[in-house]
Amino acid sequence: MAREIDEAWIDEAIDRYRHIEDLRADFDKAVAAHTVSVHSPDQSIEVVVTAAGDIVDVRVHGALHHRQPAEFAREIRSVVTSAAQAARWAREKLHGEVFGSFRTLEGH
Repeated sequence: MAREIDEAWIDEAIDRYRHIEDLRADFDKAVAAHTVSVHSPDQSIEVVVTAAGDIVDVRVHGALHHRQPAEFAREIRSVVTSAAQAARWAREKLHGEVFGSFRTLEGH
């Protein structure tokens, strides 16, 4: 029993694949370019992170002479952890923005 090849279905599948690849490229660019800034509770430490999770800057506001090294290290770790969570949140938000319309475009 020979099966007929549905050229239209193949063309549609190729178009869908290309569309997904284009969306993925847009998502990757957005994740690399989007930054999130996170601060310590007292605003003295700021960590800037991309949505990909890469730390691009760490800023210390104010003098350090009154801080104990162990306390300062704890605060930095805490802000870096918060920055990682913020990056994950930003990635999820960008994913929704880039891929959210995909189902609508395809009518599913």
